[in-house]
Amino acid sequence: MSDLLTAPLELPCGAVLPNRIAKAAMTEGLADADGVPTPALERLYGLWSDGGAGMLLTGNVQVDADHLERPGNVIIDREPDAAMRAALASWAKAASRNGNHVWAQISHAGRQTQKVVNPHPKAPSAVKLGLPGGQFGQPVALTTAEIEEIVRRFALAAAALKEAGFQGVQIHAAHGYLFSQFLSPRSNQRDDAYGGSLENRARILLDTLGAVRAAVGPAFPVAVKLNSADFQKGGFAFEDSVQVAQWLEQNGVDLIEISGGTYEQPKLLGVEGVEVEEKQNLALSTQKREAYFVDFAKAMHEKVSVPLMVTGGFRLRAAMESALASGGADLIGLGRPLCVDTDAPAQLLKGAAELPRYEDSLALLPPWLSFLQASKTIKTMATFSVQYWFYAQLEELGQRGVAQPGMSVWKATRNLMALQKRQLKERAARRAR
Repeated sequence: MSDLLTAPLELPCGAVLPNRIAKAAMTEGLADADGVPTPALERLYGLWSDGGAGMLLTGNVQVDADHLERPGNVIIDREPDAAMRAALASWAKAASRNGNHVWAQISHAGRQTQKVVNPHPKAPSAVKLGLPGGQFGQPVALTTAEIEEIVRRFALAAAALKEAGFQGVQIHAAHGYLFSQFLSPRSNQRDDAYGGSLENRARILLDTLGAVRAAVGPAFPVAVKLNSADFQKGGFAFEDSVQVAQWLEQNGVDLIEISGGTYEQPKLLGVEGVEVEEKQNLALSTQKREAYFVDFAKAMHEKVSVPLMVTGGFRLRAAMESALASGGADLIGLGRPLCVDTDAPAQLLKGAAELPRYEDSLALLPPWLSFLQASKTIKTMATFSVQYWFYAQLEELGQRGVAQPGMSVWKATRNLMALQKRQLKERAARRAR
């Protein structure tokens, strides 16, 4: 059996991950209405810590309570009080109890904040998200002072997480969230120092990396999640991504996770979006359903030497080993498989050849209505209903410690909507106090 997955990974800062499997960031929605980690979040991450991954990446830890990716995000937007410090420390302890690393993903949703959270979120420019359904409001362009405050909050959050016992942080600059919005000329139409040229559009990200590094010191892992491309016409292209990666390496990043897409073009879910896809200038030889960002990572590794993490589509052990052996990845990220099989990394490390692809058995429509699957609306509904099914599994694991793989996508969607309704009601009540 190959030892590629079991080999440790030393990062530029000197920290060492015990193996080459990471649990990728997935939104949990299990914090309380004030954004404080809960026992359910601890239970979930304790299971994952026992599951064998060398590193766990948390879902979004938000730096602004008015710019959540969803209700139930953990929030660090000020100096934590005693209760928050204790909750963060307890979460970090549970999440690293098996000797693995746990890193926190720090984020700001920008214009991808749902209208029920903020009808007028702040963004690089007043460019509304191009999605039907009215879930997202008209954004307002950030001022320079507000941009500088966001940079400060990322550094504050990183310092608080380090103090709590997390072994690293990841700055989220992918998937259409705030820093990704700055990087894309589609959503960033500024004409000041934060818009126009790629150098200007990357300024907030590089400033944040510098501020976070100053806050946590040279020996603490700092990663960035970066789109390989937005896959949209006139958006952030692969050549842009390579240049930004080079700048990140020059500014002391320890790991870059390669992903892709936005809410408008959700390549992160392995599907086509509502916007026209922009093909990228490189050969894509990888099968669509297995490791669909590896080719981007291979091409990027020709320009940078910083370790790269690749997440998206991995199920076959052979594909993971091939990605590691070919230079396409230094670290393999797993997401959906861990929503049901929390010990999936341990299974692979013991020699398992393949992980289940649970989404293959999920259907929005009964077979006799399958002809409707060609509808773009049905395709979009099916994509997000499957995603809600995985969210529901995380809630089951957090609340009860056991996944429910027999749950239908309809029940999962109903459960998620009910949970979000309760969370929004609790959030409104607490903010009115």
